[in-house]
Amino acid sequence: MISRMTGKAGAALVCTAAVVALLGCAHRPDDPAGPSAAFVDIGLIAFNDLHGNLEPPHIAVPIRSHRGVERVPAGGAAYMASAITQLKARHPHHAVITAGDMVSASPLVSALFLDEPTIEAVNHMQIDFSAVGNHEFDRGWQELLRLQQGGCEKFTVREPCQLSKPFEGAKFRFLAANTVREDGQPLLPATGLKRFTQGSVSVTVGFIGMTLKATPTMVSPEGVKGLRFEDEAATANALVPQLRAQGADVIVVAIHEGGYTDAKVLEQECSGINGDIVPILERLDPSVDVVVSGHTHQAYVCDYGRINPSRPFLLTSAGQYGSLLTEVSLRVDPVTRKVVRKSAHNHIVQGEAFTGSQGLVPLNPAVPTYPADPFVQQLVARYKAAAEPLAQRPVGRASAPLLRVRTTSQESALGNLVADAQLAATRAPEKGAAQLSFMNPGGLRADLVPDAQGQLRYGQLFSVQPFGNNIMVRTYTGGQIRAVLEQQFGGGTSTPQSPRVLSVSEGFGYRYDLAQPAGSRISQMTLHGKPLADTAEVRVAISSFLASGGDGFTVFTEGRETTGGDLDLDVLEAYVRARSPIASPATNRVVRAAE
Repeated sequence: MISRMTGKAGAALVCTAAVVALLGCAHRPDDPAGPSAAFVDIGLIAFNDLHGNLEPPHIAVPIRSHRGVERVPAGGAAYMASAITQLKARHPHHAVITAGDMVSASPLVSALFLDEPTIEAVNHMQIDFSAVGNHEFDRGWQELLRLQQGGCEKFTVREPCQLSKPFEGAKFRFLAANTVREDGQPLLPATGLKRFTQGSVSVTVGFIGMTLKATPTMVSPEGVKGLRFEDEAATANALVPQLRAQGADVIVVAIHEGGYTDAKVLEQECSGINGDIVPILERLDPSVDVVVSGHTHQAYVCDYGRINPSRPFLLTSAGQYGSLLTEVSLRVDPVTRKVVRKSAHNHIVQGEAFTGSQGLVPLNPAVPTYPADPFVQQLVARYKAAAEPLAQRPVGRASAPLLRVRTTSQESALGNLVADAQLAATRAPEKGAAQLSFMNPGGLRADLVPDAQGQLRYGQLFSVQPFGNNIMVRTYTGGQIRAVLEQQFGGGTSTPQSPRVLSVSEGFGYRYDLAQPAGSRISQMTLHGKPLADTAEVRVAISSFLASGGDGFTVFTEGRETTGGDLDLDVLEAYVRARSPIASPATNRVVRAAE
């Protein structure tokens, strides 16, 4: 068992050999001889996909113990700050980095204030570099630059600097190596250096940070207008010799792209690693030492050299929402200027128990518990108090939880509810006379779970739809709708193996068959019980994100006669109020052919 933390910042983590492989505790199993004056030991502390989760996100991380699979409550910026402090104390030479999506798709406490509180909290953690992710572009690249540089210039529908005047901006550096303006100039720095001195010896670590090339397919095209996103491996490979020329002995790539593994619990290996990160790794300069990844919200630590000996990278990812921190230990020979040993471990950020949809998740004595950092705790409390009146405003009731969990056809009850709400808000002639609505699954960021009395509050709706999109109505032909539905399986980042199936409003249905060739997978489209012909014209309600081609649904840009403009969150609130208590809608609108 792992002993409980003492509660004092900087205290050592203590664990037995029996669970080192499980949770990755303090001592370095690859370093039996201990530190040596002949080497320089460097620690990297990494996380990814924080998404402005300042309060504990009610995530339970599964672990395996002698009692079976157990759950550990994880996350919360105040506990995360304390955990980073303790990991720094273990490594006199250290750097803190992130692999993107620090902001946006955030809960109300951060998003209402344009994620300024998240930047302030992370500033306190004294991180060094943060790769940009696709969500850093949700509000447009001008707003991203404001987060870096500070100031109160307004680029969004929400007001900047509500509680922080002036907003100072990030004290760390955002890195965007593969994001280039039309004139060829970088939007943000591509690389960074950090030097560590031990006696008369210095070792330099070079960092490359970037987002995935597919970012334009995941955000509003307006948000990345005037930018291009270059190939990830080619970008990194071109920068490695530049960093070497600047004296870098160690190369670390922080990239907002990731993979998936077979692991069902937190493991220190990556059996079955797959996903979009793999083709990038297969082309990456083999002299890179560490790849810190993200985007897929998965947790893994991989010795990639066991998969491909010619690419001996250490590959890591720390899950999501600040629930985990990755500790990377590097030993550098100052004579050869090479990393001679490296290992990584994911640590659970356990801070407080919570009660969720599956009941109580208590503190787990098998895992260290971190104290709350006082500064971050007070910062979060300040913003929470400012948001509380709005967050706690009752908006209606629900008879059961409305969840994002997918059926066999890839529908979700929550997605169908939002599609129904959009259609209801736009049916009137003056609102666009919509006949059909679509909702993208990536736009749903939280489940909608009523309290014990069935009450739903504004803050919960905000967590479901935090992006501030407007609902638009456009005219499409049945053929264009068919083409949109085909893009679910092969447009943007969608594939037959990883489709982005849109939720549809009540009254519309269709069948899809993945065994059919691309372009022929959709059949039996019906609208209110009647076949929908390719030549028919239909008024469709969609978000401004989808209307601009977001998530790779480029056919949506072909619509005409646009009307509408109500905020998506206002539309959902009005629907919940008018139909309270809300019941979970049916998930039988889409039929998937048996394979």
